[in-house]
Amino acid sequence: MESVVYFLLVLTSLVSLTFIIERGLALRWRKVVPPAVHTAVEVCADRSAVPALQQVCRQHASPLGRLLLLAAEHLDRPKEENESVLQTRARREVVRLERGLVVLEIAVGVAPLLGLVGTIVGMMTLFADIGQAGLSDAARLARGIALILNATLIGLLIAIPSLIAWSYFSKKVETLTVEMETVCEKFLRRQYREGKKAS
Repeated sequence: MESVVYFLLVLTSLVSLTFIIERGLALRWRKVVPPAVHTAVEVCADRSAVPALQQVCRQHASPLGRLLLLAAEHLDRPKEENESVLQTRARREVVRLERGLVVLEIAVGVAPLLGLVGTIVGMMTLFADIGQAGLSDAARLARGIALILNATLIGLLIAIPSLIAWSYFSKKVETLTVEMETVCEKFLRRQYREGKKAS
């Protein structure tokens, strides 16, 4: 039973580490909000510059680029309708950014509990041995308890980095979402202002 708990702890640590690395790579600022796309939005002052922006967005595939492409495709519709379509797609992009964070959240809760289960199982085994052999060797008993507590320690050593990563990535997704919202709002405001002037 102890070996099963340790196996589950190792598996949890591997899964947690995999998602920490994967989210670390996926949530890089340059990958979500590429500087080239951001610059293209800044210089896109009217609708004549929209094709150039679309080209940059296609060249730098990213969540922000996909949102701007969608907004550019719907510029012939009223602003409110375009914003509504954009908000729906933005929610999908945010869900994609948050993918994997739930796994880290689960690891934060599961790892200490697995460690506790390992400790309890180890204690039960140790006390069963004591019941048969008696308390003749105190040093052996102390070593046994130290080994048992390893499971709790390992569980905490998995949970703490997972909690730090989960908190950091959750905040980063929030920051990236605000940035994408700001850039898209600026793009729409400029384009519809220019559209009103042209009409």
